[in-house]
Amino acid sequence: MSLRARARRLAATAVAAATLAGVGLTLPVQAQAAATVDYVALGDSYSAGSGVLPLDPSAALVCARSSANYPHVLAARAGLNLADVTCGGAQTKDFAGSQYPGVGPQLDALSAGTDLVTMTIGGNDSNTFVSAILACGSAGAVTLGFGHPCQSLYGSSFVDTVDNTTYPALRAALAAVRAKAPNARVAIVGYPWIVPSEAVPGCFAKMPIASGDIPYLRDLQTHLNAAVKRAAADTGATYVDVSAASDGHDACRPVGTRWVEPVLFGTNFVPVHPNALGEAAMADRVAAALGL
Repeated sequence: MSLRARARRLAATAVAAATLAGVGLTLPVQAQAAATVDYVALGDSYSAGSGVLPLDPSAALVCARSSANYPHVLAARAGLNLADVTCGGAQTKDFAGSQYPGVGPQLDALSAGTDLVTMTIGGNDSNTFVSAILACGSAGAVTLGFGHPCQSLYGSSFVDTVDNTTYPALRAALAAVRAKAPNARVAIVGYPWIVPSEAVPGCFAKMPIASGDIPYLRDLQTHLNAAVKRAAADTGATYVDVSAASDGHDACRPVGTRWVEPVLFGTNFVPVHPNALGEAAMADRVAAALGL
C-alpha cells in the first residue's frame, strides 16, 4: 500500500471514529488515533537544510537544521507526522553513534511504527566531498582558474574512497535503518549538482575551481550519487534521483536560478549547500518518487 493510500485509509478511520462517537458509540483507542503517517528524517546538512533560515528551534544549534529543509516542506505538504533528526555534518557512522554531545544516534528516532524514512547521506563520509571542494579550490586559485590542477594532483583518489569506503558504509547504514524500521518505506535522496558539466563564464569568481577541474568534480559527484543509488538497490530502498531536475541549477548560476549556493557571494550562511529553492525542489522530487 502506498503512503498516500495509507494516509487516506487512516483518515477514513478517523472520520468513522468521529461519526460513531457523535452517536454515542466508540471505537478502540487505536482506531481513534490521529490519521497520520509517521515520518522520520535522517541525514546530513543537505537533509537538514543547513544554511537556510529560519533555524529549527527544536534542533541543537550545532546541527544548523532549518525549518525550511526538504523534510519539513514534504511533511507540511503531505500532512505527515515528522520527527526530524537531521544534522549538519552527519556521516553514516552518526546513525548508530552520537554525532555531538547531546545529539543522539539518528537511528534512535526509528521504530517498528515508523511509516516513512528519508535521508541524504554519504557526502561527508571520509570528508571526501568537502576535501575535494577545498583541494580543488586551492589548486584553482594557484593556477588562476586555468588547467586541471586538482585532477593532476589527486587523480582517482576521491572516487576510490567513494567505492572502497563510502559505498559499503551506505549499504550498512541503510541495512541498519531497515532493521530499526522494518515496516517503513525508506528513501535516500541523491545530491543536487554543485557544479555544471563544464565551466561557464563567471563561475570562477563564485566557485574558485579551475575550468578543467569542473568536469572532474562533476564526475566525482556523479560517482557519489551512483554509489548512493547502488546501496539503495542493494537494500530495497527507494533512490530519489535529483540529477535531471537540478541540472542547470548549480552553484554557478545566478540567484533565483541556482539551488546550491557557491563558495563566494552566496546567500546562505553555509556555502556549497542547497538554498530554500533547492530544498523545496528536493521535496518535490521525493514527493514524486513516493507518490505523495
